[in-house]
Amino acid sequence: MTTTEISLMAHLMRRAGMGATRDELEALVTQGYESVVDDLVHPERFSRGDPDIIHPYLHGPLPQEPSTDDNEDILLRYYRGIGAPGASSPGKWIFHMVNSKRPLKEKMGLFWHQVFACAPSKSAHPRTNRRQLEMFRRVGMADFRTILLELSRDPSMLFWLDNNENHKDEPNENYGRELLELFSMGVGNYTEEDVKSSAYAFTGWSFVQPAHGAVPYGKWATRFDFREADHDYGEKTFLGVTGPLDGTDVIDTVVDQPATARFIARHLYNFFVADEPPVAAWNEIPPLDPEAIDTLMAAYFESGGSIAHMLQVLFNSEFFKNARFAKVKSPTELVGGVLKLIGTYRQANPGIDHYAGATALMGQQLMAPLTVEGWQTGSGWINGGTLNERVNFAVEEVSDPDKPGIRAIIDRLGRRNGSTLTPEELVDGCLELVGPVEVEEDTRQELIAEAVADGNIIFNGNRAVTDERIVNMLQLIVSTREFQFG
Repeated sequence: MTTTEISLMAHLMRRAGMGATRDELEALVTQGYESVVDDLVHPERFSRGDPDIIHPYLHGPLPQEPSTDDNEDILLRYYRGIGAPGASSPGKWIFHMVNSKRPLKEKMGLFWHQVFACAPSKSAHPRTNRRQLEMFRRVGMADFRTILLELSRDPSMLFWLDNNENHKDEPNENYGRELLELFSMGVGNYTEEDVKSSAYAFTGWSFVQPAHGAVPYGKWATRFDFREADHDYGEKTFLGVTGPLDGTDVIDTVVDQPATARFIARHLYNFFVADEPPVAAWNEIPPLDPEAIDTLMAAYFESGGSIAHMLQVLFNSEFFKNARFAKVKSPTELVGGVLKLIGTYRQANPGIDHYAGATALMGQQLMAPLTVEGWQTGSGWINGGTLNERVNFAVEEVSDPDKPGIRAIIDRLGRRNGSTLTPEELVDGCLELVGPVEVEEDTRQELIAEAVADGNIIFNGNRAVTDERIVNMLQLIVSTREFQFG
């Protein structure tokens, strides 16, 4: 098992999930890279009879909802079983992302939450908002037609973009416009007439209960309702297709467009490979790697728009393998990765909600994007205030040598080179076990200079002193510029 194999697997697991422990990485390397990718994009292989997450304070029968998806897996029940009644806590979601046996399924929920930005602040109806997240997880790697159809029937999105107010005699263009501009094709690939036709096509797409207010509907989620009497059945022309089009026809036309394949390819590249310019500039600024986008577009069309197939092509590509540390970690990725590193919250605990507050302080309040455009990624995550929050968070979380993940690092270091570590071995060992993290040589030399001041580490000496020195080195590493990249 080589350092290169470990580094590549760590890269895959950071991007496809929230990272992996050293023991997990070694087991995955033994399985083989392409086999791991194949498992990641086929989460259904994990048995529903084997609970994805152990949650010891889930007690009593699960509450029943009037229309539950048949293929909902056991992990989703966690949302219903703990916390405040009806709550959809971002902290619980972070817990899932860190601990799930299906990490890519959870990561795709985060991906679509960014692309299809929708905040619960407007609906104030937690169960309906939670069901949207469940939908993202359930169909996140399906074909894009299925994803858009589910999105267009989602009560949270319909209410967020006012499609419940889109009537045949008084159309509302909000959803029809954003479907084209932000959800599928991007600006410059449609006309205003297409927007109007899209709006008319989606008239009557609504929901059976108000998506706002806790009473009397706080106990149940809402569901899609097609109001036939409110739908415009007249002839429309959309992207060159003419007929009595409805929303399904619009989606069928959208998913066949090269602009759609390119738009989704750039989103996947931006989220999983390397930071792209802001989405609003994509019509004017070409991709950083045009060949990579062409490869992903080809994967889209050869598979009927399958996101799972696009991801499999992406993860097995050389452009992905060569993009280590080419992305600024989102706040959720930073927090999730640190939790994975320190080894806490492996079981459900109410304290997990603290970590949702941490991502919010860093600029990403889960389930509450600032606008329908979502968050600015890449360098947009970093400013003077958020960088300070990021560094302080990581430093504080690795400060305790008795946290399971920190203790595992100390024990591994203690088994290397007998009972002594030189300053250089301490730095290189910590960098390897924290990530591996790749740092510039200047950074490495600065870390070594800090370690040299106290000489070698003797593991059969004062344990408290040894623990303190290793923890101090870990704190220095998570304070580096390089640690902000994943």
